[in-house]
Amino acid sequence: MQMPVHVVHGKQKGPCLFICAAIHGDELNGVEIIRRLMQQSDLQRIRGTLIAIPIVNVYGVIHHSRYLPDRRDLNRSFPGFEKGSLASRLAHLLLKDIVTHATHAIDLHTGALHRSNLPQIRADLDDENTRMMADAFGVPVVINSKLLDGSLRAAASGLGIPIMIYEAGEALRLDEFCIRIGLRGIKNVLRALGMLPALKSRRIKKKSFIAQSSTWVRAPISGILLNNTKLGTIINQDDVLGYVADPFGETKTAITATIRGIVIGRTHLPLVNEGDAVIHIARFDNASAVADQVNRIQDHHQQTIENDDITPLV
Repeated sequence: MQMPVHVVHGKQKGPCLFICAAIHGDELNGVEIIRRLMQQSDLQRIRGTLIAIPIVNVYGVIHHSRYLPDRRDLNRSFPGFEKGSLASRLAHLLLKDIVTHATHAIDLHTGALHRSNLPQIRADLDDENTRMMADAFGVPVVINSKLLDGSLRAAASGLGIPIMIYEAGEALRLDEFCIRIGLRGIKNVLRALGMLPALKSRRIKKKSFIAQSSTWVRAPISGILLNNTKLGTIINQDDVLGYVADPFGETKTAITATIRGIVIGRTHLPLVNEGDAVIHIARFDNASAVADQVNRIQDHHQQTIENDDITPLV
């Protein structure tokens, strides 16, 4: 099995940014983001080095699976071991031969199967360089996320490499909105690192907001989920987010918000069991400002899609 790797060297010295997608084989938005990134004419003027791997978990992509053939999660197998399991060997190879050359890194992900995520950055914001990258990316929602043992982010951070995750969309789906925001965000980071020339136009910088915390609202009973809450919606505590009905039409139980915040994730499964995670809410000091920013970005990208020569994915 081969893992294609793009390496773009600039004529002048600079940082080395590593970008990868499909560590989970069913998370595909990042694959398309990197494909479009490599077609950007701006890369002819790059300073430093760009290393991009569109598909890390080739096995998983082929089989439409999050995991490797040994059923292990590659993103829980770092730093790995050269004589370990398949997942451990692949993690060791990626870290030793690729990631160690980087000065900065971005890991591209989506929501899980049948779950969508609002475009968001997850990063250790206690690290100054990582925080700079997260702010430069330019999405409204930034979550100060703890490092998970065995993850690529934890392994890279252990090597002193600032790294963040871009989460957007749903597994096994391509989402035009999420792809365009991801591509633009990566180019923003390249500019912030001095790897690409700054834009001449004076665009108003889109402010990012750091979530204070987040929580999943869970199904109160088992049944058919009637979910009418969209991603990016501002909700108040005790708002009704939807209902769980029994299939015979005899009962209907409301799903209520436990905190005030913004919807950053949701399930698409119509059938749920009691206790299933249904809606993910992030709490902000100024939730209204976050919702306004999300709406502005959505409107801007919709106009861009309508005026662009590129045929959008549907």
